[in-house]
Amino acid sequence: MLSRIDSLRISTRLTLVNAAILICILLLTSLLTIPGIYFALYHQAEVDLESSVERSLASAKATAELPPDKLPSPLSPQQQQERLARDPDWEPPPAFVVQLYRDGALTPGVVLRVTDDTGKKVFDSAGHYPSLEEVQANFVEDPPFWANQAMRVVILDNFHLYYETAPVDWQGRRYDLHFLRIITAEGPFLQALTRTLLLTNTLGILIALLAGYFVSRRTLKPIRTITQAAQEIEVSDLSRRIPEPPANDELRELAVTFNYMLARLESGFAQQRQFVSDASHELRTPVTVILGYSDMLSRWGREDAETLDEGIAAIRSEAQNMKALIERLLFLARADINRQALNRGPVDMAALVADVAKKTELVATEHLFTLAANDAGTISGDAVLIRQMLRVFIENAIKYTPAGGHITLASRREGGRFHVTVADDGVGIAPEHQEKVFDRFYRVDSARTKETGARTGGTGLGLAIARWIAEAHGIGLSLESALGEGTTIHLLIPLMEGAEMDSE
Repeated sequence: MLSRIDSLRISTRLTLVNAAILICILLLTSLLTIPGIYFALYHQAEVDLESSVERSLASAKATAELPPDKLPSPLSPQQQQERLARDPDWEPPPAFVVQLYRDGALTPGVVLRVTDDTGKKVFDSAGHYPSLEEVQANFVEDPPFWANQAMRVVILDNFHLYYETAPVDWQGRRYDLHFLRIITAEGPFLQALTRTLLLTNTLGILIALLAGYFVSRRTLKPIRTITQAAQEIEVSDLSRRIPEPPANDELRELAVTFNYMLARLESGFAQQRQFVSDASHELRTPVTVILGYSDMLSRWGREDAETLDEGIAAIRSEAQNMKALIERLLFLARADINRQALNRGPVDMAALVADVAKKTELVATEHLFTLAANDAGTISGDAVLIRQMLRVFIENAIKYTPAGGHITLASRREGGRFHVTVADDGVGIAPEHQEKVFDRFYRVDSARTKETGARTGGTGLGLAIARWIAEAHGIGLSLESALGEGTTIHLLIPLMEGAEMDSE
């Protein structure tokens, strides 16, 4: 059952949930209303009956203390004689009964019947009520829970009664006072009320279902719009956006988030297309060169040793360039999916920087290279990748610094970190390019073509790899440059925990 409900549309489920809640509320209200009415009726009848019994007994007691000449009589002597003439068996009611009526001891709605010690009825305030025999024959053994369990409940065809008796001793005779109080003379009204509640509850449920359906559809309309727009959006066209609902609610937040995701996807696909285009461009040149030399060798290289040597050297050089490009592409691909290995461990910065500087001096023979500072200390990282990052920055400095220029490497401890700088006095980078030089395949030269043998030739991937290495090690990376004044790379490398304390 739950699996079927879960498979329904959200609007249908919302309608069912709202209807279920309303049904529960209506049923609970109805279940509390009907018993509440019965309880109120029973309680009011109980209060009236107890009050009448108490005041009647008090009035009878007070009447017994009156002198004979002060006792009340319901009829004058002449009226009594006339009544006896019509009915010789008639007896006047006891004086205490007359007195309690004069005292108003009976609450309205309470019926009083009086019987003497022989069981003969001597007074009846309501002759149209059922007889005492009928009343006593219909006592309820298990009265409703809202009734007073100490009182007798009588259930007849059309109404319920409370019944109570109280003895009174009057002038040497015993009288029984029988009190009757109708509880639910409104039986037809209660039945009509029950039917009305049932009808209104049914109509309320139907209205709730219809209203819930329309409200849920209207509420979820923005979601359907988002779904339709998402279905119409294709990978080839990510420029479309979902219209944002006017209300500042969760659905508007969803649309804004979805549009933001589309913007990121569009940017990502654009970068991917650019990446593929740039990679194809970079691979096309060496492949063309290799094909050209291979064709030349197939025609003339077999007989001409000089041509053979030139072709082999060119093919080897371009193959090495392709290998370097492919390795860098694979490095970035592994980094993008978090598959690039990162073998962390303690790294002696002084030894690593000294080794990089020594090998740079052997390579940068046309430049003045200086190791300005090399403080001792240990960091946590992958020594191979840290060395590769420094080489990328130094190679770039060599590439964009004219012969005879200065390149400076320095590693200084500043508090809990190393401040490593790679500075040159080369061509520099214009401000509009500085934020983009770390992007893949981005190169400052506008042609962005690889000139064979040119100093500035490259794949445009080195700085992207260096940035990834820095981010993977938590290294702060920044660039400072000006056209014609050179470039300085700043690296803030955190010391390994405990290394600063140990050094002290």
